[in-house]
Amino acid sequence: MAARRDRTHYLYLAVIAAVVLGIAVGFAAPGVAVELKPLGTGFVNLIKMMISPIIFCTIVLGVGSVRKAAKVGAVGGLALGYFMVMSTVALAIGLVVGNLLEPGASLRLTDEVAAAGEKQASGASEGTVDFLLGIIPKTLVSAFTEGEVLQTLLVALLAGFALQAMGRSGEPVLRGIGHIQRLVFRILAMIMWAAPVGAFGAIAAVVGETGLDALKSLAVIMIGFYITCALFVFVVLGALLRLVAGVNILTLLRYLGREFLLILSTSSSESALPRLIAKMEHLGVSKPVVGITVPTGYSFNLDGTAIYLTMASLFVAEAMGNPLSVAEQISLLVFMIIASKGAAGVTGAGLATLAGGLQSHRPELVDGVGLIVGIDRFMSEARALTNFAGNAVATVLVGTWTKEIDKARVAEVLAGKVPFDEKTLVDDHAPAAADDPDDLPERREPVAV
Repeated sequence: MAARRDRTHYLYLAVIAAVVLGIAVGFAAPGVAVELKPLGTGFVNLIKMMISPIIFCTIVLGVGSVRKAAKVGAVGGLALGYFMVMSTVALAIGLVVGNLLEPGASLRLTDEVAAAGEKQASGASEGTVDFLLGIIPKTLVSAFTEGEVLQTLLVALLAGFALQAMGRSGEPVLRGIGHIQRLVFRILAMIMWAAPVGAFGAIAAVVGETGLDALKSLAVIMIGFYITCALFVFVVLGALLRLVAGVNILTLLRYLGREFLLILSTSSSESALPRLIAKMEHLGVSKPVVGITVPTGYSFNLDGTAIYLTMASLFVAEAMGNPLSVAEQISLLVFMIIASKGAAGVTGAGLATLAGGLQSHRPELVDGVGLIVGIDRFMSEARALTNFAGNAVATVLVGTWTKEIDKARVAEVLAGKVPFDEKTLVDDHAPAAADDPDDLPERREPVAV
């Protein structure tokens, strides 16, 4: 076991080295660096192709083993309620900081910048009705082929409830899905060895495209945004986690350190979603809570995106010399939070959502979106990191509120006494490949209520 952990340790050291090398190449040879972008895109796409099967297996195994459907509904309702409250808190923090900084007052709008803003508006997100209808897949399997998280969540819940209703006759299906889940996680573990290559290509392309000029001229909004996200995570989420679950936020974030590095190097929170599911189960949170809270949170728990949309809207309005009134701020940002669902893990989607919100409420401000195009990729990383931290904290909190968490195991895992199996990416309570498959239902038994 020790040698196996050592190999994965070297893997993430290689990721750090790749990030540093990518930054150096981006500054030294911007033209070459931009051409390396497909390396990062390819790695993220490899991760994304695993998300739907992982979500499906996790939710079906979790929901299918729960004896009362009402318990699943209680978990989902509690999670959604928490997400709405925290999004409101994030909005409020973004509004306060944005109004204090007024970072856009000294910038000017050029024709080139205006054209960039119009381009982002053309790719803006769809309306609320389209979003709700989009949750329903065209066919039972299209959710997997199209990679839609919420569609996969819906199909998995339906399958889980159906197996739940089948009782003992559904156990062979659950055992089969258990084997598939372990296969999928093993494939993901193999893909992770390509992380250094993906990190190198992604970081090099970002630095090569952006350069130093954009960073210097827009340092105030970027630094202010990073500081605001840090305050939200360490102060707001940290206090809530300590009061409710008795867990130190720094300890939890250290446990998820490799996932944060993966997000930072790929600029995509989706690259860490499968690992978050595996690590939360390993931490001691039950399968139903993890299976429902994590995928739902990736579309509804957008703390970082909420802060970004707030501060970016105020920034654009200030830069255009047409500040938003308090009423306009509230109206615009409520609309944006609704329109942003499903955009959490997609690099650049926050920029399109920002443009779409301004276009629907204050069309004259759309051109100003081009002012932050240059640094959006760096702000996208902060959004993704904050969203990820928010979802990890939410999973522990929901598990605590529903009494679906093993607190003794949480303490052992966070203390490093029960190491996570990096090779299989599954809870080490799971049987090895050579064990009797009939053990699988018994492994799920502690989750039943």
